[in-house]
Amino acid sequence: MPVPPPSLENLCTPVAWGDAEGRIQGVNAAFAYWLGVSEKRLQQQTLEALEHQGNALSSFLNNDEHNVLHLHRFALGIPGGTPSFAEGWLTRLEAGAWLLEAHPIKECSALDTLQALPNALSAAFKGLAHELRNPLSGLKGAAQLLARRVKHRDQEECDLVELIGAEIERLNTLLERLLFSAPARPHAQLNIHTVLERVLPLAETEAGCSVILQRDYDLSIPNILGDADRLTQAVWNLVRNAIQAGANRIILRTRVDHGQRIRDRINVISLRLEVIDDGDGVPEALAEHVFLPLVSSRAEGSGLGLPLAQQVAHEHHGMLTFRSQPGQTIFILSLPQMMIESDKDLHYG
Repeated sequence: MPVPPPSLENLCTPVAWGDAEGRIQGVNAAFAYWLGVSEKRLQQQTLEALEHQGNALSSFLNNDEHNVLHLHRFALGIPGGTPSFAEGWLTRLEAGAWLLEAHPIKECSALDTLQALPNALSAAFKGLAHELRNPLSGLKGAAQLLARRVKHRDQEECDLVELIGAEIERLNTLLERLLFSAPARPHAQLNIHTVLERVLPLAETEAGCSVILQRDYDLSIPNILGDADRLTQAVWNLVRNAIQAGANRIILRTRVDHGQRIRDRINVISLRLEVIDDGDGVPEALAEHVFLPLVSSRAEGSGLGLPLAQQVAHEHHGMLTFRSQPGQTIFILSLPQMMIESDKDLHYG
């Protein structure tokens, strides 16, 4: 493998470079360490062979329309190995050469979870929810009858019966949300900030004065195609999740991304909505499972807020991801359907 230029070899940032055929001609030590393989093993590998999600990198090199590709999230790894994730840039150089700069991230994607969960399992889950409704109805009736019988007895007995009734009602509500949530119909033009302004009063009511809510809007963002009600529910789920995680400050931030990859599409322009909080963060043990139904770190949590937000993102052809550490958690909702004069997306793969 060629000796890397000192200016690149000494970088802590993973960097690779190659030729017009997409073959890697050199990497620095940080790049090899990031992928967990030797520099020698990467010699003459192609970007196409290393890509684990689509072929955005190799397709970009075969299309000379742009010189720089911003990668919001991509995965590379030796074929058959475990992929490593990063954000970064792929830059076209002279004579077809290229330079890839990677900023490793530990990010969990709702899309990954959705793809990993077979449709059959989802159908079985809804079938189970449907089957549970009948015995729950019977339990609810029995609890109401029992409540009338113990009405004038010991207060502790009354409290226990009341608790049983409340828990039955909670379970019934959860099942209804699973069975009857209508899919989004993202066909109407809307301003994302209108959606956020619908969520903020809900957050103020829920949190009172205990949480500071901040707006960080890019008011130049074009309208998007979306379902306002479903997006409101998705954002509210994310904000409520932050409140319940013990956040003292929650920031709603909107930005425009250029050349961002959302799933297998590179978009000329797309919306990035971030819900940022300073709460306890997502427990590491739950990080890979938070988008699955009924997964919650709280005993009283339903475990449905994030899966439903994930579902709304998918219905809008978008992506929901997060990054978390104690003191800062960021949920990122990326939506591609922005209303611009030229509605031509860069579509690779």
